[in-house]
Amino acid sequence: MRDHEPAPLDMERRLTTREAAELLGVKPETVYAYVSRGQLSSRRAAGGRGSTFDAREVEALARRNRRDGAASSGSGGELSVRTGITLIEADRYYFRGVDAVDLATRHTYEEVAEWLWTGRTSPGRTFTAPAASVAVARRAVDALPEHAAPTDLLRVATIAAATADPLRFDLSADAVLGTARTLIPTLVAALPAAGRERRDQGSLARRLWNRLSARDPDEASLRALDAALALLADHDLAASTLAVRVAASARAHPYAAVSAGLGVIEGPLHGAASGFAHRLLQDVLDQGDAAPVIADELRAGRRIPGLGHRLYPGEDPRARALFTFLERMPRAEPALLAARDIVDTAARHAPLHANVDLALAVLTASCGMPPTAGETIFAVSRTAGWIAHALEEYGERPLRMRPSGLYAGPKPPQPLPE
Repeated sequence: MRDHEPAPLDMERRLTTREAAELLGVKPETVYAYVSRGQLSSRRAAGGRGSTFDAREVEALARRNRRDGAASSGSGGELSVRTGITLIEADRYYFRGVDAVDLATRHTYEEVAEWLWTGRTSPGRTFTAPAASVAVARRAVDALPEHAAPTDLLRVATIAAATADPLRFDLSADAVLGTARTLIPTLVAALPAAGRERRDQGSLARRLWNRLSARDPDEASLRALDAALALLADHDLAASTLAVRVAASARAHPYAAVSAGLGVIEGPLHGAASGFAHRLLQDVLDQGDAAPVIADELRAGRRIPGLGHRLYPGEDPRARALFTFLERMPRAEPALLAARDIVDTAARHAPLHANVDLALAVLTASCGMPPTAGETIFAVSRTAGWIAHALEEYGERPLRMRPSGLYAGPKPPQPLPE
């Protein structure tokens, strides 16, 4: 008998609530929660005081709990996936072993994307969208209501572009790379222009700028946008990236995998977070003081957006790097001062550092972009990382990402409802 397995209980013995709780390693209240879920049955004790429990049932539940705990102990209860793309460690992060901040500082977004996909930066790389894909994607996007969110536009553009690609089901590495290099510029080209007309020349950052701001960009602002795209290209197994890998594991084509990521990124705790930070920053700029704005956030029971990150006990390296680029922008000083005021004011309550959402908010607010611009930047940028993860997953055994459910419902058989 294994030393961690208890000896079998007397089959006739019934346990008190306290004995059952001790065997299960839980509080007495949890024992009754198991009863209410149908996982244990109880009987009134002799004399009507308290309950007793079948020893065999309690032992079986204890074994299941130990087995479930052992299955998840290697990953803290989370799904673990081997990957060679991004490492996050000691308040830094790395793309294929190279410091991601250094990559974003020295290379364009397109070159960083190539590094994620191939391990080569391909200096001077530009992405070109096929005319047929752009045409069908634009028609689909232009048909959406005016109030459609950025991820709605990008998701529809992705699906439309897929229909224009008869080779989308080819999952060979070369074919997927070809898809990646055309899908990202197609997504940007499909977005409506912020000004009078779409401009589709220059770097991807320049083309995206035309969709986010009616102003003409200065070089410092354009470089900051390009750096933001490069810095956000991947961040290990974020929720949207996990969705992409699940889709790729089922051998969904790259367009479908990217669409899965876009479906998750729309959540307020993921890609949309920068919009909340933008609105907070704008309120501080309007009022000239962060204190009343933060007081209103806390009074409403909301967390302060743009602060803290669970993967970085110290500074978010993406925010630190992007702030460096923002400090070179002539128009960014008011928003930078407002962001510093937010951090300093919040530090009286909790010492949290600015995260990349606040840095994105400074960029979008300084460049005349709408609150949703950060979400667009995030989604376009992260598409590169999603493709990298899809490529990696296509090289693995199909359908390997199929976690087992831990059933917690009533024990069968249950009577049919009348």
